[in-house]
Amino acid sequence: MTTPQPNSTAPAPEAPQVSEAPPAPQAPDWWRDAVIYQVYPRSFADGNGDGMGDLPGIRSRLPYLRDLGVDAVWLSPFYASPQADAGYDVADYRAVDPMFGTLADAEGLITEAHRLGLRLIVDLVPNHCSDQHAWFRRALAEGPGSTARDRFHFRKGRGENGEQPPNDWESLFGGPAWTRVPDGEWYLHLFAPEQPDFNWDHPAVHDEFRSILRFWLDRGVDGFRVDVAHGLVKAPGLPDMGHTGEQLKLLGNQSLPFFDQDGVHAIYRTWRTVLDEYSGDRIAVAEAWTPTAERTARYLRPDELHQAFNFHYLGTGWDATALREAIDASLDAMRPVGAPTTWVLSNHDVVRHRTRLGGDLARARAATLLMLALPGSAYLYQGEELGLPEVTDLPDEVRQDPSFFRDTGQDGLRDGCRVPLPWAGEEQPYGFGSGGSWLPQPADWAPLTVQAQTGDPASTLELYRTALHLRRTHPGLGAGDAVEWLDAPDGILSFRRPGGLVCTVNTTDAPVRLPAPGRPLLSSSSQLPVLDGDFILSPDTTIWWEE
Repeated sequence: MTTPQPNSTAPAPEAPQVSEAPPAPQAPDWWRDAVIYQVYPRSFADGNGDGMGDLPGIRSRLPYLRDLGVDAVWLSPFYASPQADAGYDVADYRAVDPMFGTLADAEGLITEAHRLGLRLIVDLVPNHCSDQHAWFRRALAEGPGSTARDRFHFRKGRGENGEQPPNDWESLFGGPAWTRVPDGEWYLHLFAPEQPDFNWDHPAVHDEFRSILRFWLDRGVDGFRVDVAHGLVKAPGLPDMGHTGEQLKLLGNQSLPFFDQDGVHAIYRTWRTVLDEYSGDRIAVAEAWTPTAERTARYLRPDELHQAFNFHYLGTGWDATALREAIDASLDAMRPVGAPTTWVLSNHDVVRHRTRLGGDLARARAATLLMLALPGSAYLYQGEELGLPEVTDLPDEVRQDPSFFRDTGQDGLRDGCRVPLPWAGEEQPYGFGSGGSWLPQPADWAPLTVQAQTGDPASTLELYRTALHLRRTHPGLGAGDAVEWLDAPDGILSFRRPGGLVCTVNTTDAPVRLPAPGRPLLSSSSQLPVLDGDFILSPDTTIWWEE
């Protein structure tokens, strides 16, 4: 039931690299229904044959993303970094790490993306930096009492000789959130010790990040994904959290003294002012893990950020009742602030949704069509369009996730979703590059390559291409804030969108006979038996209908 779409995986022609990139073509409020594709740079495409993905490699594959049908590309960090946490430990926010290329490569990538009609969003990491950042190195060198230390959270320890951490906070990667330096003081790091947290009570931190925003906006980026957007402000006095011994999770919804403090909103109001200075509808997207959808909506008030990842939906299992509740709660929370709801199934921090939902490809395909039928904006993570599963059998010696090496922090599972993409061929590295791949790819991925799936109407890649084409052209898909739920048996979701589209989903393990609501547009399964005006909805299947 899918129709192959045009595709190209050939390198893009070289374009002149300039110091400033023009904004993408004007389209007011483009972000309200955009499909945004996350590129994890080290795992997308290798342009120089060193086994590591890079900016030239990404640029060479932009035509593939254009033909896939996405509206924008989000790049995970490519800044200068010691790579203690895969680039989320930034040493210089205005420089490109040599492993990924040069600043000229970044400018050329922005220009080429815009030439192809794609917008480009870059990661911004404001909660913490690298311990090799010039500010932190100066703070260590100048010692206790220096003004340089005020830009971070340095404290004296507890105990008779200050030998205990200042409070009981735990790192999200496992172990204490404090590290002691040789002069006896401790510094806060919610993540790895190589990632000291900024002190956002200091005016210099505010000034620096507004400058960083302008640096990349001047080069034409269309927005920012804000890493740990809920973590910048800590509770006054850094009070104990009353730790119970349970491992903290970034992906959880605990109420914590270092997450989702009300003071973060004043920061984002100043950022919105900066974004609004630029033409082209530039945006900011919050990675904000909050206890409720209503708390998430606070980041999206009209004078703050534009979008926030819908982690409440991402964490919902394959259950019709739970999915309906999550959808309703998400839409209800966003209406009062006038923000679009976002939908996401996978990213670089969680187990790929094919595996997380049970390992069955049919279920993963059905979950995708459900997500893309919902009103608002959708995020795709590289490789999900190929139906890639989580790689669960990586040898310990190749793993690089810092949480893997620190007790049970974040379960140490993030490497499994970061294995480089398979592009073509029968053997590793499957066209990723000429020099192998920094994480080994499974030996059975040849049928999952872009080359193998292109033109096969039954493939997951062609399902995504067709779905994204329909989403862009059908009046019943895309922007909006409402769904009309239709009567359906237990385990079945059925809803109507304004514009004449109906979506039906079978989350059960048995086929169900239902009346056909119209003409079938697209099915996640190739089977659609019709009997006397009814149809058989197979298990783990989603169908789009046109009334």
